[in-house]
Amino acid sequence: MTSIDESRFEKKILLRTILESDIPDILKLQKLCFPNMVPWKQEHLKSHLEIFPEGQFCVEYDGQIIGTCSSLVVNFDEYDEKHTWDEITDNGYITNHDPEGYNLYGIEVMVHPDFRRMKIGRRLYEARKELAEKMNLKSVIIGGRIPNYHKYSDKMSPREYVKQVALHNIYDPVLTFQLMNEFTVMRINPSYLPDDKASNSYATLMEWNNIDYRPTSKRHFKTSFPVRITTIQYMMKQIDSFDELANQVEYYVDVASDYGSDFAVFPEIFTTQLMSFLDEKSPSQAVRRLTEYTEDYIGLFSDLSVRYNVNIIGGSHFVAEGDEIYNIAFLFRRDGTIEKQYKLHITPNERKWWGISHGDKVNVFDTDCGKIAILICYDIEFPELARYVTDQGARIIFTPFCTDDRQGYLRVRYCSQARAIENQVYTVLAGTVGNLTQTENMDVQYAQSGIFTPSDFTFPRDGIVGECNPNIETVVVGDVDLEILRRHRRSGSVMQLRDRRKDLYEVIMKKQDD
Repeated sequence: MTSIDESRFEKKILLRTILESDIPDILKLQKLCFPNMVPWKQEHLKSHLEIFPEGQFCVEYDGQIIGTCSSLVVNFDEYDEKHTWDEITDNGYITNHDPEGYNLYGIEVMVHPDFRRMKIGRRLYEARKELAEKMNLKSVIIGGRIPNYHKYSDKMSPREYVKQVALHNIYDPVLTFQLMNEFTVMRINPSYLPDDKASNSYATLMEWNNIDYRPTSKRHFKTSFPVRITTIQYMMKQIDSFDELANQVEYYVDVASDYGSDFAVFPEIFTTQLMSFLDEKSPSQAVRRLTEYTEDYIGLFSDLSVRYNVNIIGGSHFVAEGDEIYNIAFLFRRDGTIEKQYKLHITPNERKWWGISHGDKVNVFDTDCGKIAILICYDIEFPELARYVTDQGARIIFTPFCTDDRQGYLRVRYCSQARAIENQVYTVLAGTVGNLTQTENMDVQYAQSGIFTPSDFTFPRDGIVGECNPNIETVVVGDVDLEILRRHRRSGSVMQLRDRRKDLYEVIMKKQDD
Protein backbone atom coordinates (compact mmCIF):
# COMPACT_ATOMS: atom_id res chain seq x y z
CA MET A 1 0.00 0.00 0.00
CA THR A 2 1.26 3.44 -0.92
CA SER A 3 1.64 5.69 2.12
CA ILE A 4 -0.22 9.00 2.10
CA ASP A 5 1.43 12.24 3.08
CA GLU A 6 -1.28 13.74 5.26
CA SER A 7 0.59 17.03 5.51
CA ARG A 8 -0.51 17.85 1.95
CA PHE A 9 -4.06 18.16 3.23
CA GLU A 10 -3.29 20.28 6.29
CA LYS A 11 -4.65 23.81 6.43
CA LYS A 12 -3.40 25.32 9.66
CA ILE A 13 -5.67 27.68 11.56
CA LEU A 14 -4.18 29.74 14.37
CA LEU A 15 -5.72 32.21 16.82
CA ARG A 16 -3.11 34.58 18.22
CA THR A 17 -2.54 38.16 19.31
CA ILE A 18 -1.86 40.71 16.60
CA LEU A 19 1.68 41.80 15.69
CA GLU A 20 2.72 45.13 14.22
CA SER A 21 3.74 43.31 11.02
CA ASP A 22 0.06 42.28 10.60
CA ILE A 23 -1.19 45.88 10.27
CA PRO A 24 -1.06 46.17 6.44
CA ASP A 25 -3.05 42.93 6.06
CA ILE A 26 -5.62 44.04 8.65
CA LEU A 27 -6.17 47.35 6.84
CA LYS A 28 -6.82 45.45 3.60
CA LEU A 29 -9.19 43.07 5.40
CA GLN A 30 -11.21 45.93 6.82
CA LYS A 31 -11.77 47.44 3.39
CA LEU A 32 -13.16 44.08 2.30
CA CYS A 33 -15.39 43.64 5.35
CA PHE A 34 -16.68 47.20 5.66
CA PRO A 35 -16.38 48.81 2.22
CA ASN A 36 -18.78 51.68 3.00
CA MET A 37 -17.35 52.66 6.38
CA VAL A 38 -14.35 54.76 7.39
CA PRO A 39 -11.49 52.24 7.94
CA TRP A 40 -8.82 52.10 10.62
CA LYS A 41 -5.66 54.09 10.13
CA GLN A 42 -2.26 52.53 10.73
CA GLU A 43 -1.85 54.82 13.75
CA HIS A 44 -5.00 53.41 15.36
CA LEU A 45 -3.72 49.84 15.24
CA LYS A 46 -0.26 50.83 16.45
CA SER A 47 -1.88 52.58 19.39
CA HIS A 48 -3.87 49.42 20.21
CA LEU A 49 -0.68 47.35 20.27
CA GLU A 50 1.20 49.87 22.39
CA ILE A 51 -1.56 50.29 24.97
CA PHE A 52 -3.28 46.86 25.25
CA PRO A 53 -1.59 44.25 23.00
CA GLU A 54 -3.15 41.29 24.82
CA GLY A 55 -6.63 42.49 23.83
CA GLN A 56 -6.03 42.42 20.05
CA PHE A 57 -6.64 39.04 18.38
CA CYS A 58 -6.49 37.63 14.86
CA VAL A 59 -7.18 34.29 13.17
CA GLU A 60 -4.59 33.12 10.67
CA TYR A 61 -5.56 30.44 8.15
CA ASP A 62 -2.77 28.84 6.16
CA GLY A 63 -0.66 31.97 6.67
CA GLN A 64 -3.44 34.44 5.75
CA ILE A 65 -5.19 36.68 8.28
CA ILE A 66 -8.91 36.05 7.83
CA GLY A 67 -10.38 37.56 11.01
CA THR A 68 -9.53 40.08 13.73
CA CYS A 69 -11.02 41.73 16.79
CA SER A 70 -9.98 44.68 18.95
CA SER A 71 -10.76 45.40 22.61
CA LEU A 72 -9.91 47.60 25.57
CA VAL A 73 -10.65 47.55 29.30
CA VAL A 74 -12.93 50.20 30.80
CA ASN A 75 -14.83 50.86 33.99
CA PHE A 76 -18.18 50.97 32.22
CA ASP A 77 -19.89 52.74 35.13
CA GLU A 78 -17.94 55.86 34.15
CA TYR A 79 -19.58 56.09 30.72
CA ASP A 80 -23.00 57.24 29.66
CA GLU A 81 -25.05 54.26 28.48
CA LYS A 82 -25.86 56.28 25.36
CA HIS A 83 -22.18 56.66 24.52
CA THR A 84 -20.89 56.59 20.96
CA TRP A 85 -18.14 54.47 19.49
CA ASP A 86 -15.83 57.49 19.35
CA GLU A 87 -16.38 58.18 23.05
CA ILE A 88 -15.75 54.62 24.24
CA THR A 89 -12.61 54.23 22.09
CA ASP A 90 -11.14 57.76 22.34
CA ASN A 91 -11.73 58.13 18.59
CA GLY A 92 -10.29 54.71 17.88
CA TYR A 93 -6.97 55.10 19.71
CA ILE A 94 -8.06 53.43 23.01
CA THR A 95 -5.87 55.78 25.06
CA ASN A 96 -8.72 55.66 27.60
CA HIS A 97 -7.88 51.97 28.26
CA ASP A 98 -8.07 51.48 32.04
CA PRO A 99 -5.99 48.58 33.43
CA GLU A 100 -7.97 48.87 36.66
CA GLY A 101 -11.34 48.68 34.88
CA TYR A 102 -14.02 46.04 35.33
CA ASN A 103 -15.19 45.39 31.76
CA LEU A 104 -13.64 44.22 28.51
CA TYR A 105 -15.15 46.34 25.74
CA GLY A 106 -15.10 44.94 22.21
CA ILE A 107 -14.82 47.60 19.53
CA GLU A 108 -14.38 45.67 16.29
CA VAL A 109 -14.80 42.17 14.84
CA MET A 110 -14.32 41.32 11.18
CA VAL A 111 -14.13 38.11 9.17
CA HIS A 112 -13.01 37.80 5.56
CA PRO A 113 -16.10 37.34 3.30
CA ASP A 114 -14.58 34.21 1.70
CA PHE A 115 -14.18 32.47 5.07
CA ARG A 116 -17.52 33.07 6.73
CA ARG A 117 -19.49 30.13 8.17
CA MET A 118 -16.20 28.66 9.41
CA LYS A 119 -16.94 29.89 12.96
CA ILE A 120 -14.07 32.38 12.79
CA GLY A 121 -16.17 34.97 14.63
CA ARG A 122 -16.95 32.44 17.33
CA ARG A 123 -13.24 31.80 17.87
CA LEU A 124 -12.63 35.53 18.30
CA TYR A 125 -15.53 35.92 20.72
CA GLU A 126 -14.32 32.96 22.75
CA ALA A 127 -10.86 34.54 22.90
CA ARG A 128 -12.42 37.67 24.41
CA LYS A 129 -14.32 35.63 26.98
CA GLU A 130 -11.18 33.72 27.95
CA LEU A 131 -9.28 37.00 28.31
CA ALA A 132 -12.03 38.40 30.56
CA GLU A 133 -11.85 35.27 32.71
CA LYS A 134 -8.05 35.41 32.83
CA MET A 135 -8.09 39.09 33.85
CA ASN A 136 -10.96 38.50 36.31
CA LEU A 137 -13.21 41.06 34.63
CA LYS A 138 -16.93 41.33 35.33
CA SER A 139 -18.10 41.13 31.74
CA VAL A 140 -17.51 41.60 28.04
CA ILE A 141 -19.49 44.50 26.55
CA ILE A 142 -19.94 45.29 22.88
CA GLY A 143 -21.73 47.85 20.79
CA GLY A 144 -23.13 45.62 18.07
CA ARG A 145 -24.21 46.69 14.59
CA ILE A 146 -27.63 45.71 13.22
CA PRO A 147 -26.72 45.77 9.50
CA ASN A 148 -30.05 44.44 8.19
CA TYR A 149 -32.12 47.08 9.96
CA HIS A 150 -32.13 49.39 6.93
CA LYS A 151 -34.37 46.82 5.20
CA TYR A 152 -37.01 47.19 7.93
CA SER A 153 -36.56 50.75 9.17
CA ASP A 154 -39.69 51.97 7.36
CA LYS A 155 -41.76 49.23 9.04
CA MET A 156 -40.53 49.07 12.63
CA SER A 157 -38.49 50.83 15.30
CA PRO A 158 -35.01 49.60 16.24
CA ARG A 159 -36.45 48.14 19.45
CA GLU A 160 -39.07 46.13 17.56
CA TYR A 161 -36.44 44.98 15.07
CA VAL A 162 -34.20 43.70 17.88
CA LYS A 163 -37.17 41.92 19.43
CA GLN A 164 -38.03 40.19 16.14
CA VAL A 165 -34.40 39.10 15.67
CA ALA A 166 -34.38 37.67 19.20
CA LEU A 167 -37.57 35.73 18.34
CA HIS A 168 -35.84 34.39 15.19
CA ASN A 169 -38.45 36.01 12.96
CA ILE A 170 -35.75 38.11 11.33
CA TYR A 171 -32.13 37.17 10.65
CA ASP A 172 -29.42 39.74 11.28
CA PRO A 173 -25.85 38.57 10.57
CA VAL A 174 -24.41 40.41 13.57
CA LEU A 175 -27.16 40.49 16.18
CA THR A 176 -28.24 36.89 15.59
CA PHE A 177 -24.62 35.76 15.95
CA GLN A 178 -24.16 37.71 19.19
CA LEU A 179 -27.32 36.34 20.73
CA MET A 180 -26.19 32.83 19.83
CA ASN A 181 -22.92 33.56 21.66
CA GLU A 182 -24.61 34.22 25.03
CA PHE A 183 -24.71 38.02 24.81
CA THR A 184 -27.81 39.78 26.12
CA VAL A 185 -29.18 43.13 24.96
CA MET A 186 -28.77 45.96 27.49
CA ARG A 187 -30.15 48.83 25.40
CA ILE A 188 -30.11 50.39 21.92
CA ASN A 189 -27.76 53.31 21.30
CA PRO A 190 -28.59 55.89 18.61
CA SER A 191 -25.82 57.61 16.60
CA TYR A 192 -23.30 54.98 17.73
CA LEU A 193 -21.49 54.80 14.40
CA PRO A 194 -22.59 57.70 12.15
CA ASP A 195 -21.05 56.11 9.05
CA ASP A 196 -22.86 52.78 9.59
CA LYS A 197 -25.68 53.45 7.10
CA ALA A 198 -26.83 49.84 7.03
CA SER A 199 -27.69 50.04 10.75
CA ASN A 200 -29.08 53.57 10.40
CA SER A 201 -26.29 54.46 12.90
CA TYR A 202 -27.98 52.39 15.65
CA ALA A 203 -26.17 49.78 17.74
CA THR A 204 -27.19 47.27 20.38
CA LEU A 205 -25.31 47.52 23.65
CA MET A 206 -24.77 43.89 24.65
CA GLU A 207 -23.10 42.10 27.53
CA TRP A 208 -21.70 38.67 28.40
CA ASN A 209 -21.28 38.18 32.14
CA ASN A 210 -18.30 36.33 33.56
CA ILE A 211 -19.90 33.99 36.10
CA ASP A 212 -16.44 33.22 37.54
CA TYR A 213 -15.74 36.86 38.36
CA ARG A 214 -14.36 37.23 41.89
CA PRO A 215 -14.36 40.67 43.52
CA THR A 216 -10.99 41.32 45.13
CA SER A 217 -9.94 44.07 47.50
CA LYS A 218 -7.53 45.70 45.09
CA ARG A 219 -10.34 46.14 42.55
CA HIS A 220 -12.76 47.87 44.89
CA PHE A 221 -13.51 51.48 44.00
CA LYS A 222 -10.84 53.64 45.61
CA THR A 223 -11.85 56.63 47.67
CA SER A 224 -8.27 57.90 47.40
CA PHE A 225 -4.82 56.87 46.19
CA PRO A 226 -2.43 59.30 47.88
CA VAL A 227 1.23 59.49 46.93
CA ARG A 228 3.56 61.52 49.15
CA ILE A 229 6.46 63.31 47.51
CA THR A 230 9.44 65.09 49.04
CA THR A 231 11.22 67.32 46.55
CA ILE A 232 14.66 68.50 47.61
CA GLN A 233 16.09 71.95 46.93
CA TYR A 234 19.72 70.94 47.22
CA MET A 235 22.46 73.32 48.38
CA MET A 236 25.59 73.29 46.21
CA LYS A 237 28.55 74.09 48.47
CA GLN A 238 32.22 73.29 48.80
CA ILE A 239 32.97 69.74 49.97
CA ASP A 240 36.21 67.80 50.38
CA SER A 241 35.17 64.20 49.66
CA PHE A 242 32.49 61.88 48.32
CA ASP A 243 31.60 61.00 51.91
CA GLU A 244 30.51 64.60 52.52
CA LEU A 245 28.13 64.42 49.57
CA ALA A 246 26.87 61.05 50.84
CA ASN A 247 26.16 62.52 54.29
CA GLN A 248 24.22 65.42 52.74
CA VAL A 249 22.21 63.05 50.54
CA GLU A 250 21.41 60.66 53.39
CA TYR A 251 20.17 63.53 55.53
CA TYR A 252 17.56 64.40 52.89
CA VAL A 253 16.54 60.78 52.33
CA ASP A 254 16.11 60.42 56.09
CA VAL A 255 13.86 63.51 56.12
CA ALA A 256 11.76 62.11 53.26
CA SER A 257 11.45 58.77 55.05
CA ASP A 258 10.46 60.41 58.36
CA TYR A 259 7.59 62.10 56.55
CA GLY A 260 6.45 58.74 55.14
CA SER A 261 7.24 59.78 51.57
CA ASP A 262 6.80 57.48 48.61
CA PHE A 263 9.28 59.48 46.51
CA ALA A 264 12.34 61.62 47.30
CA VAL A 265 13.42 63.78 44.38
CA PHE A 266 16.95 65.19 43.91
CA PRO A 267 17.99 67.83 41.32
CA GLU A 268 19.74 67.50 37.98
CA ILE A 269 23.56 67.03 38.02
CA PHE A 270 23.78 67.88 41.72
CA THR A 271 26.75 65.48 41.82
CA THR A 272 28.82 68.19 40.09
CA GLN A 273 29.31 69.26 43.72
CA LEU A 274 32.09 66.65 43.64
CA MET A 275 33.97 68.91 41.20
CA SER A 276 34.59 71.32 44.08
CA PHE A 277 37.43 69.11 45.36
CA LEU A 278 38.67 67.59 42.09
CA ASP A 279 41.07 70.50 41.44
CA GLU A 280 40.45 70.39 37.69
CA LYS A 281 40.12 73.78 35.96
CA SER A 282 39.06 72.49 32.53
CA PRO A 283 35.27 71.81 32.54
CA SER A 284 35.58 69.08 29.90
CA GLN A 285 38.22 67.26 31.95
CA ALA A 286 36.39 67.85 35.24
CA VAL A 287 33.24 66.20 33.91
CA ARG A 288 35.23 63.14 32.81
CA ARG A 289 36.76 62.83 36.25
CA LEU A 290 33.27 63.17 37.73
CA THR A 291 32.11 60.09 35.80
CA GLU A 292 34.62 58.03 37.81
CA TYR A 293 32.22 58.33 40.76
CA THR A 294 29.32 56.67 38.93
CA GLU A 295 29.52 53.37 40.80
CA ASP A 296 29.82 55.16 44.16
CA TYR A 297 26.76 57.26 43.27
CA ILE A 298 24.66 54.25 42.22
CA GLY A 299 25.74 52.23 45.25
CA LEU A 300 24.86 55.08 47.62
CA PHE A 301 21.35 55.67 46.30
CA SER A 302 20.54 52.00 45.84
CA ASP A 303 21.40 51.35 49.48
CA LEU A 304 19.47 54.38 50.76
CA SER A 305 16.29 53.62 48.81
CA VAL A 306 16.06 50.14 50.34
CA ARG A 307 17.25 51.10 53.81
CA TYR A 308 14.87 54.06 54.15
CA ASN A 309 12.01 52.44 52.18
CA VAL A 310 11.53 55.30 49.72
CA ASN A 311 11.65 55.46 45.93
CA ILE A 312 14.36 57.93 44.96
CA ILE A 313 14.64 60.00 41.81
CA GLY A 314 18.40 60.37 42.13
CA GLY A 315 18.58 63.69 40.32
CA SER A 316 20.93 63.08 37.43
CA HIS A 317 24.61 62.25 37.04
CA PHE A 318 27.12 62.39 34.20
CA VAL A 319 27.92 58.86 33.03
CA ALA A 320 30.64 57.77 30.57
CA GLU A 321 29.68 55.10 28.04
CA GLY A 322 32.57 54.46 25.67
CA ASP A 323 33.73 57.82 24.36
CA GLU A 324 30.38 59.48 25.07
CA ILE A 325 29.17 61.20 28.23
CA TYR A 326 25.45 61.24 29.00
CA ASN A 327 23.30 63.11 31.49
CA ILE A 328 21.29 60.30 33.10
CA ALA A 329 18.52 60.38 35.71
CA PHE A 330 18.23 57.22 37.80
CA LEU A 331 15.15 55.79 39.49
CA PHE A 332 16.07 53.79 42.60
CA ARG A 333 13.02 51.81 43.65
CA ARG A 334 12.62 50.81 47.29
CA ASP A 335 12.47 47.16 46.22
CA GLY A 336 16.12 47.45 45.13
CA THR A 337 15.60 47.66 41.37
CA ILE A 338 17.10 50.49 39.29
CA GLU A 339 15.99 52.21 36.07
CA LYS A 340 17.43 55.13 34.11
CA GLN A 341 16.35 57.90 31.75
CA TYR A 342 18.85 59.65 29.44
CA LYS A 343 18.45 63.36 28.86
CA LEU A 344 17.17 63.72 25.29
CA HIS A 345 17.67 67.43 24.60
CA ILE A 346 21.09 68.84 25.39
CA THR A 347 21.40 72.56 26.04
CA PRO A 348 23.98 74.68 24.18
CA ASN A 349 25.75 75.15 27.51
CA GLU A 350 26.10 71.39 28.09
CA ARG A 351 27.48 70.87 24.60
CA LYS A 352 29.89 73.82 24.78
CA TRP A 353 31.43 73.21 28.21
CA TRP A 354 31.11 69.47 28.75
CA GLY A 355 30.47 67.80 25.38
CA ILE A 356 27.37 65.92 26.60
CA SER A 357 25.66 63.51 24.18
CA HIS A 358 21.88 63.06 23.91
CA GLY A 359 19.86 59.92 24.61
CA ASP A 360 17.37 58.46 22.14
CA LYS A 361 14.60 56.85 24.21
CA VAL A 362 11.93 58.14 26.56
CA ASN A 363 10.70 55.70 29.19
CA VAL A 364 7.71 55.19 31.45
CA PHE A 365 8.48 53.34 34.67
CA ASP A 366 6.25 51.11 36.78
CA THR A 367 6.43 51.79 40.51
CA ASP A 368 4.43 50.75 43.56
CA CYS A 369 2.67 54.13 43.17
CA GLY A 370 1.72 53.73 39.51
CA LYS A 371 3.47 54.73 36.31
CA ILE A 372 5.88 57.69 36.29
CA ALA A 373 8.23 59.41 33.87
CA ILE A 374 11.38 61.51 34.27
CA LEU A 375 12.01 64.43 31.91
CA ILE A 376 15.29 66.10 32.79
CA CYS A 377 15.28 69.92 32.87
CA TYR A 378 15.32 71.05 29.19
CA ASP A 379 13.24 67.98 28.20
CA ILE A 380 10.16 69.35 29.98
CA GLU A 381 10.23 72.29 27.54
CA PHE A 382 9.29 69.98 24.66
CA PRO A 383 5.55 69.21 25.00
CA GLU A 384 5.64 66.18 22.71
CA LEU A 385 7.59 64.18 25.29
CA ALA A 386 5.11 64.83 28.10
CA ARG A 387 2.21 63.97 25.80
CA TYR A 388 3.90 60.71 24.80
CA VAL A 389 4.64 59.53 28.35
CA THR A 390 1.09 60.47 29.39
CA ASP A 391 -0.30 58.30 26.60
CA GLN A 392 1.92 55.49 27.88
CA GLY A 393 0.30 55.75 31.30
CA ALA A 394 2.50 58.12 33.32
CA ARG A 395 0.55 60.03 35.97
CA ILE A 396 3.49 61.85 37.60
CA ILE A 397 6.29 63.52 35.63
CA PHE A 398 9.42 64.26 37.64
CA THR A 399 11.79 66.97 36.41
CA PRO A 400 15.17 67.29 38.11
CA PHE A 401 16.65 70.60 36.90
CA CYS A 402 19.65 72.87 37.25
CA THR A 403 19.44 76.53 36.21
CA ASP A 404 21.74 79.44 36.96
CA ASP A 405 19.35 82.39 36.63
CA ARG A 406 15.71 83.28 37.14
CA GLN A 407 14.88 83.35 33.43
CA GLY A 408 16.16 79.80 32.97
CA TYR A 409 14.27 78.63 36.03
CA LEU A 410 11.02 80.19 34.87
CA ARG A 411 11.28 78.45 31.50
CA VAL A 412 11.39 75.13 33.33
CA ARG A 413 8.65 76.06 35.81
CA TYR A 414 6.17 77.50 33.33
CA CYS A 415 6.62 74.52 31.04
CA SER A 416 6.21 72.08 33.93
CA GLN A 417 2.94 73.71 34.95
CA ALA A 418 1.75 73.77 31.33
CA ARG A 419 2.48 70.04 31.00
CA ALA A 420 0.42 69.38 34.15
CA ILE A 421 -2.57 71.23 32.70
CA GLU A 422 -2.50 70.00 29.11
CA ASN A 423 -1.87 66.35 30.04
CA GLN A 424 -3.91 66.20 33.27
CA VAL A 425 -0.94 64.87 35.24
CA TYR A 426 1.08 65.87 38.29
CA THR A 427 4.51 67.40 37.74
CA VAL A 428 7.40 67.78 40.19
CA LEU A 429 10.47 70.04 40.07
CA ALA A 430 13.67 69.65 42.11
CA GLY A 431 16.52 72.14 41.59
CA THR A 432 19.89 73.20 42.95
CA VAL A 433 20.69 76.41 44.83
CA GLY A 434 23.87 77.93 46.27
CA ASN A 435 27.21 78.19 44.48
CA LEU A 436 30.48 76.43 43.79
CA THR A 437 32.90 79.34 43.73
CA GLN A 438 35.89 77.46 42.33
CA THR A 439 34.01 75.28 39.82
CA GLU A 440 33.87 76.52 36.24
CA ASN A 441 30.33 76.57 34.75
CA MET A 442 28.68 75.60 38.09
CA ASP A 443 29.34 78.80 39.97
CA VAL A 444 25.76 80.06 40.58
CA GLN A 445 22.33 78.40 40.89
CA TYR A 446 18.70 79.55 40.97
CA ALA A 447 15.70 77.40 41.92
CA GLN A 448 12.26 77.28 43.48
CA SER A 449 11.26 73.62 43.55
CA GLY A 450 7.64 72.53 43.70
CA ILE A 451 4.81 70.06 43.09
CA PHE A 452 2.13 71.04 40.56
CA THR A 453 -1.34 69.86 39.54
CA PRO A 454 -3.85 70.41 36.75
CA SER A 455 -5.95 73.56 37.09
CA ASP A 456 -9.55 72.85 38.12
CA PHE A 457 -11.86 72.96 41.14
CA THR A 458 -10.63 69.54 42.28
CA PHE A 459 -7.09 70.78 42.87
CA PRO A 460 -5.43 73.59 44.86
CA ARG A 461 -6.47 77.06 43.70
CA ASP A 462 -3.20 77.91 41.94
CA GLY A 463 -2.39 74.35 40.80
CA ILE A 464 0.41 74.18 43.40
CA VAL A 465 0.54 71.42 46.02
CA GLY A 466 3.61 73.02 47.56
CA GLU A 467 6.72 74.98 46.65
CA CYS A 468 9.98 75.92 48.31
CA ASN A 469 11.05 79.46 49.05
CA PRO A 470 13.43 80.46 46.25
CA ASN A 471 17.17 80.04 46.57
CA ILE A 472 17.42 78.49 50.03
CA GLU A 473 18.32 74.97 51.10
CA THR A 474 15.05 73.24 52.00
CA VAL A 475 12.46 70.62 51.02
CA VAL A 476 8.77 70.65 50.25
CA VAL A 477 6.54 67.69 51.12
CA GLY A 478 3.16 67.21 49.48
CA ASP A 479 0.52 64.60 48.68
CA VAL A 480 -0.91 64.02 45.22
CA ASP A 481 -3.96 61.78 44.78
CA LEU A 482 -4.05 59.49 41.75
CA GLU A 483 -7.72 58.63 42.31
CA ILE A 484 -8.71 62.30 42.23
CA LEU A 485 -6.68 62.64 39.04
CA ARG A 486 -8.48 59.67 37.49
CA ARG A 487 -11.90 61.14 38.30
CA HIS A 488 -10.82 64.57 37.04
CA ARG A 489 -10.01 63.04 33.67
CA ARG A 490 -13.57 61.71 33.47
CA SER A 491 -15.49 64.74 34.73
CA GLY A 492 -13.32 67.85 34.84
CA SER A 493 -14.45 71.30 33.68
CA VAL A 494 -12.33 70.58 30.62
CA MET A 495 -10.86 67.25 29.52
CA GLN A 496 -7.80 67.94 27.41
CA LEU A 497 -6.90 64.30 26.88
CA ARG A 498 -10.35 63.16 25.80
CA ASP A 499 -11.03 66.23 23.65
CA ARG A 500 -7.87 66.04 21.54
CA ARG A 501 -8.49 66.20 17.78
CA LYS A 502 -6.62 63.07 16.80
CA ASP A 503 -8.21 63.33 13.39
CA LEU A 504 -6.03 66.44 12.91
CA TYR A 505 -2.84 65.77 14.88
CA GLU A 506 -1.02 63.29 17.09
CA VAL A 507 2.38 62.55 18.61
CA ILE A 508 4.28 59.66 17.02
CA MET A 509 7.58 58.44 18.44
CA LYS A 510 9.78 57.84 15.40
CA LYS A 511 12.73 56.28 17.18
CA GLN A 512 12.53 54.06 20.23
CA ASP A 513 15.48 51.68 20.48
CA ASP A 514 14.98 48.56 22.59
